Amino acid sequence: MTPRPHRRQAHASIVLAVALVCLGPVTGRAAAAAGPGGFRDVPSGYWAGQAIRVVAADHTWMRDYGTTTFRPNTFETRRRFARALVRAFAPHVAPDPKITFGDMSSSDPFYPYANVAVKQGWMQRTGPKHLFRPTTPVSTLAVHRALVLALGLRAVVRGINAIHTSDGYRFAHPSGLGALLTGMLLEFRYNHSVVSLDVGPHSHLRRSEVAWSLYHAYLANTSESWRKTSLASYQTIQLGPVSPAMRKVVEFGLKYVAFPYIYAGEWNTQSPAGYCCGYQARGGFDCSGLTWWVMKAPQNGYDNTGVRAYHGWSLPQRSSEDMSAAMTKRQRVPYDRLRAGDLMLYDPAGNGLIDHVDLYLGRGWALDSSSGAGGVIIVPVKSGWYRDHFKWGRDIMRTSA
Repeated sequence: MTPRPHRRQAHASIVLAVALVCLGPVTGRAAAAAGPGGFRDVPSGYWAGQAIRVVAADHTWMRDYGTTTFRPNTFETRRRFARALVRAFAPHVAPDPKITFGDMSSSDPFYPYANVAVKQGWMQRTGPKHLFRPTTPVSTLAVHRALVLALGLRAVVRGINAIHTSDGYRFAHPSGLGALLTGMLLEFRYNHSVVSLDVGPHSHLRRSEVAWSLYHAYLANTSESWRKTSLASYQTIQLGPVSPAMRKVVEFGLKYVAFPYIYAGEWNTQSPAGYCCGYQARGGFDCSGLTWWVMKAPQNGYDNTGVRAYHGWSLPQRSSEDMSAAMTKRQRVPYDRLRAGDLMLYDPAGNGLIDHVDLYLGRGWALDSSSGAGGVIIVPVKSGWYRDHFKWGRDIMRTSA
């Protein structure tokens, strides 16, 4: 099952105001009242409350500071994450005495967990001294990688990392692509309404974020095991024959898998100085913003070709609705005539209004950013929600030429 794209928020400031109430500091009477799982520093209604209750109250995986304190805003260290990981997925695996660390002795209480995490291949040592870096905060990539491997999804990760064309071209991409995309598909990423709280692929994670990811890994391993089996098609992900121009497009797009969904986002970082099209607080994309980032040629002050190996194509419209309205009916491309590089336009509500767009990559795959997935993912579009809500495509590569 593919995560369903959510419709874009109607007004970002309203969402921001609500989220600030939920995530503000806990003081006064609020601090005295125990929240989810009995933790006094986790307020009622907290976005990760259910996850924290499961991983630290119902289970001891992240019960690091007793039964009434969780510290949701503290950065999670590698040693504490290793302990949570092993407690959750390998509680009976014995350490390997041959595995040692240059920065952690065998008498360290965290050593057995770090040892098992490395033994299982979920976490790694670095450098000739085999450093574990126990007090370094974990990153999104490290958490996703460890959890998807603990779930037994190594073949899915390898398949994604081997993404290629039917004629044998293997796409270049960041080394963490497979782990990040798999984690995104399993809903390890939470889509915050407060932009400053969103995390990128290499962000350091607070304990609340790790709890959310660990909780969803637990669900995928228990009551929602269908989530794992639904990823089988990613083991052999293959695009059709792709032109040299489109190869550059795909490789550029793959760099942004796991970037967060940002309402009105269309840039990979905070908006640069003198930017034409509205302030963006951090890097990330909404659906049409991702389409701009990957496909739009320089126009009216928008120009990201400094980070891209190609010029792009004419795409003046910013919203998915306007991208659709710019075509005549005769220019609409039906599903069975889509080619790599075409825009795919959707009617999520079934009311005739186009409100979602993504980029067709070929052979039933698309590059997509949605709030439901929490950011940028690759999705199968030949069946399920995407196929059911697809209306028509738009060819910009050939019509621009």
